[in-house]
Amino acid sequence: MRRPRLRRPRSLAGQLFAMQIVLVTVVVAGCAAFAYVADRGQAEEAARREVTTAAVAVAASSSVRDAVRSPDPAAGLQPYAERVRRDTGVDFVTIMNPDGIRWTHPDPARIGERYLGHTGPALRGETFSETYTGTLGPSVRVVVPVMDGGRSVALVSAGITVDAISAEIRRQLLGLLLVALGALGLGGAGTYLLNARLRRHTHGMNATELSRMHDYHEATLHAVREGLLMLDGQHRIALINDGGRELLGLTEEVMGRRIDALGLPPTLTDALLAAEPRVDEVHATADRIVVLNTSPVSGGERHGTVVTLRDHTELQALSGELDSVRGFAEALRSQAHEAANRLHAVVSLIELGRADEAVEFVTAELELAQALTDEVVGAVAEPVLAALLLGKAAQANERGVELVLAPDTHVDDGLLPPRLPARDLVTILGNLVDNAVDAAAEEANRSAAEIRHAQVTVTLRTDDAPGGRGELLLRVTDTGAGVAPEAMEEVFRRGWSTKSPGSAPHGRGLGLALVRQAVRRNGGTVSVTGSQGGGAEFTVRLPLHATHPAHSADPPPTPAVRTGAPS
Repeated sequence: MRRPRLRRPRSLAGQLFAMQIVLVTVVVAGCAAFAYVADRGQAEEAARREVTTAAVAVAASSSVRDAVRSPDPAAGLQPYAERVRRDTGVDFVTIMNPDGIRWTHPDPARIGERYLGHTGPALRGETFSETYTGTLGPSVRVVVPVMDGGRSVALVSAGITVDAISAEIRRQLLGLLLVALGALGLGGAGTYLLNARLRRHTHGMNATELSRMHDYHEATLHAVREGLLMLDGQHRIALINDGGRELLGLTEEVMGRRIDALGLPPTLTDALLAAEPRVDEVHATADRIVVLNTSPVSGGERHGTVVTLRDHTELQALSGELDSVRGFAEALRSQAHEAANRLHAVVSLIELGRADEAVEFVTAELELAQALTDEVVGAVAEPVLAALLLGKAAQANERGVELVLAPDTHVDDGLLPPRLPARDLVTILGNLVDNAVDAAAEEANRSAAEIRHAQVTVTLRTDDAPGGRGELLLRVTDTGAGVAPEAMEEVFRRGWSTKSPGSAPHGRGLGLALVRQAVRRNGGTVSVTGSQGGGAEFTVRLPLHATHPAHSADPPPTPAVRTGAPS
C-alpha cells in the first residue's frame, strides 16, 4: 500500500500570489459593482431629465391647448404625441384630461382608458416625477399640468421604461466588464512577474521555512567561534558575528559603516577592500594575529564580499615557542658535537701522556661554561627568563654573536606577578633577542673584512614608575645596522622585514608584531631607538601591578640609524 504523499506547503511567493490575485479580484469586482450602481443612478437621473424636458415642452405647446378645447382632442393630439415620442426617444407621451382619461397612447387601443399613475400634484399645478408600473411595465415618468387661464385643463405624462434604462446600463456594463477584465489581467500579470522574482529570491521557500532558516542563521552566527563578516557593494558592513567583533576588536555598533572607517590596520583594511579573493593571509590587529579569507559575491555585478577570520594568536605564540625549542635542540646538538671534539682532545692528551694539560684543558672549559651560567642565574633569579637567556646565549654563540647581560641586570625570583604570563615574557624577550641576533650576525657578515665584533646586550631589571608603581624593564641592544628613521612607525607592523623589502616571506615579519601585542595585553609600552654602538635598542616596560591594558598606540620612538630591520 502506497503511502499518501505529503503536500509541501505553498511557497511564500505562491501564497503572496494567491493573496494578491484575490485582492486584485475583490478590488476590481468592488469597483465594477460601484460603477454599476453609480451608472444605474446616473442613467435613471438622465432618463428623468429627458422625460421632464419632453413633457414640459408638450405641456407648453399652444397646439396642445387648442386641441384640448376642440370637440375631439384625441384626433389632434395622438399624431402629435407620437411624433414627439419618436423625436425625443422616450417610450411614451400620454396626454389626458384632468380626470385621467387618456387622449394619447403608444397603443391606440389604450386611448380612452384611465391613466395608471398618480396625478394629484399635477392637478395642483405641480410638476412631479415617479417610478410606476403602467401598461408598458415599470417606467420612470413625469406628469406636467397644461395650464390655461390659471387652471389645469389637461395633464401630460412622458416616461421611459425601466427595461430601456436597464438595456442601456447593460451596454455600459459590458464596456465596464471589459475594462475590469483588462485591469484584472494586467494586475494578475504584474503580480505573477513580481512573485516570480520573489520566488527566485526566496528559492521557493515558504514563510515557515524562511523563519526557521532565519532562526538557524542567527544561532549559527552566535555559535561559530570564527569571525564572519559580510560587506556590501559599497564596502559597508552588512553582517558581522560575535567572533568577528572579538577578532577585530570592535566594541561599538558598526553595522552600515564602511570598513575603512573602523580604524583597522592599513594592511588588513586593504585586504578587506580588495576586489580579488584573498586566501589564508595572516594579518595583525591590535591584540591578535588573524588569518583572513575573502570571497567576492557576484551575480553579473559585484554585490559584496564574504570574509572569514580565524584566530592564530595562540598558534603563532606556540610556533614561536616551537622555534625556540628547535633552536635549543640545535644548540644542544652543536654543543654535543663540540663536547665530543673536546672529549676526543682530552683522551688524546691522556694517551700522549700529557695528563696535566688534559686537566687544565677540561678545567678551563668548565670554568667558561659555569661562568656564563653563574652570571645569568645570579642576575636573573626568575627561572623562565634565566632558562630562556641561557638557551639564547647558546644559539647566539653558534652564529658567532656574543650575548651578554648588562651590569645593572637584576630580577629576583618571585618578583613577577602571577598575572604576567610566562608565555608572554618568552614571546617578548625571545623575539627581541632573536631579531637582535639576526641583525648583529648580518651586519658582522657584511663587515667581515673589518672583523667587527657581533654582540647583543640584554638588560633586565625592575624600576620605579611614576605613581609609585614598579615596572619590569626589558632592553635589548644589538650591534646591527640600526633602524632607519622612516621605518620607525612601520617596524612593529606585521610583514615588515629587512629580509624582503616591502613584504615578508610567509611566516616572517610577525616577531615584533607579536611583541607589541603581548606588551599591550599586559598594559606595557614598547619603543625602539638607536644604540650607542650604532645598532637598534628595543625597550619594553611592563607594570608589575594591576593596570588596564593599553589600547592606544605605543609612544612614538625617537629616530635611529638602521638601514635594515629585524624580521
